[in-house]
Formats: sequence, structure tokens, C-alpha cells
Amino acid sequence: MALKTTFVVQTFVIKRKRLVPGDREVAPTESGALKKAEAMAGRLPGTAALKVVADDETGELESATILCQFGEVPDDFAESLVGG
Repeated sequence: MALKTTFVVQTFVIKRKRLVPGDREVAPTESGALKKAEAMAGRLPGTAALKVVADDETGELESATILCQFGEVPDDFAESLVGG
């Protein structure tokens, strides 16, 4: 089992007056994800930088950690992450 770490920026948008997840963008490094999330937060309601660890062979999620969040993020976002 080979674990692979990926850094992701999750955006949040307003649809039908509700805050919902938008696009996800992969970042090459943790600092890259943090910088990208902060920069994108200026033009979106909210963003979160995530560290995702998964089995490279099966794709099974080991953990997902919120590194930081900017702006509005749903209250239940952390609970919605498997292992988060």
C-alpha cells in the first residue's frame, strides 16, 4: 500500500441562496495550496485548502485535513470529510 498526499483547494459558491462546494483545484505543495486558497478567496464567498492522503493503488481515502479556510465555509464541511 503506497500512500499519496495531494493538496487541494476547495471553493465555495452561492447557489439558490445556499453556500455549496464549487470547483476543486490541485496544488503542487502545501504552501501552494495555502497561497492559492487565499488568493481565490478574494473573488469567491469562501475557500479551503486541504491535505488529502489516499492509497495510490486503490484510491481509498486515508485522511483529509483542512489546512486553512478563508471567507464563508459551510459549518458541516469538516464533518463531511472522510477521516476529517
